[in-house]
Amino acid sequence: MPLAIWCILAAALLPTLSIFPAKLSRDFDNSNPRDPDYWNSGFRARARAAEANGFEAFPFFAAAVIIGLWQGGSAEWIDKLALLFVGLRIIYVLCYYSDRATPRSIAWAGGFFCCLAIFISPLWSV
Repeated sequence: MPLAIWCILAAALLPTLSIFPAKLSRDFDNSNPRDPDYWNSGFRARARAAEANGFEAFPFFAAAVIIGLWQGGSAEWIDKLALLFVGLRIIYVLCYYSDRATPRSIAWAGGFFCCLAIFISPLWSV
């Protein structure tokens, strides 16, 4: 099984892992996990935004990998780009945690272009 398929699993788990540190606080109420007051500012709000963006980015990535492999893209290149995507998503989350907007946007753009490259890889990987 290509490594890129395992990257789909990693990308699917990243949003849940992104929100986890914000739930470690003593004042997190697991009986009311969606309490808007808990998530309204600071690190918690940024962790929640990173989680939401992870769920938003996942479908394009997963579809790109499946389509790229299915349509004959180079599995070697797709694996490399998929690993790069996951790495950039981790950087993206860390930038969100530390409130670094410009590096976060650069990481997001890099991940987006990885998805585009994977999607069109059957056109250029011969």
